[in-house]
Amino acid sequence: MNTLTPSQRNKGPILEVLKQYLQKGRLLEIGTGCAEHAIFFAKNFPEIQWVTSDRLDWHREISQTLKKAQIKNLHGPELLEIGQNDFPKGGFNYLYSSNTLHIMSWKENKTFFKLLSKRLREGALVFFYGPFNYNGKFTSPSNESFDQHLKLRNEKSGIRNFEDIVSQMKKGGFEIIDDHEMPANNRTLVFQRLAYEKTQV
Repeated sequence: MNTLTPSQRNKGPILEVLKQYLQKGRLLEIGTGCAEHAIFFAKNFPEIQWVTSDRLDWHREISQTLKKAQIKNLHGPELLEIGQNDFPKGGFNYLYSSNTLHIMSWKENKTFFKLLSKRLREGALVFFYGPFNYNGKFTSPSNESFDQHLKLRNEKSGIRNFEDIVSQMKKGGFEIIDDHEMPANNRTLVFQRLAYEKTQV
């Protein structure tokens, strides 16, 4: 019987993707949650200053977990609820967010993308991990069931369309540079912030 949590199962494959892109700099994680990913990735990328963030109701657990881990390049948690808070001070070279886009409403997604456009510098990379639809269709029966489960909890939640995300990110000055297939019908989308003059108005 597999007793691993989803975070424990997917962190290895995500690490292999991140290894292709992360070098040195500051990374902001949106939706840190229980901080399993933050601890695992910060240990594997000592040259990255990994900054955790989430809603206030997660802060106690994140703080306790980070204090116990005692990893020098792991910071936070910063208060960041989409539509309520701005980015923490200091520039970021990277942004990572796992399993958040389908939890937020589409309106919150668009607010999130606009915030990325305003705050990330040219050349910054954005990583979105999770399930996505393509051409308006689910990629598996399990994803369709998951989408139904999400909507029972919150009708504004749901698996997002790849094409809609790419379109909105493009409007904010990002181009998609990779779409990695992941285990369990998930993907890791990688976007890069373009120079200002290349941004679509």
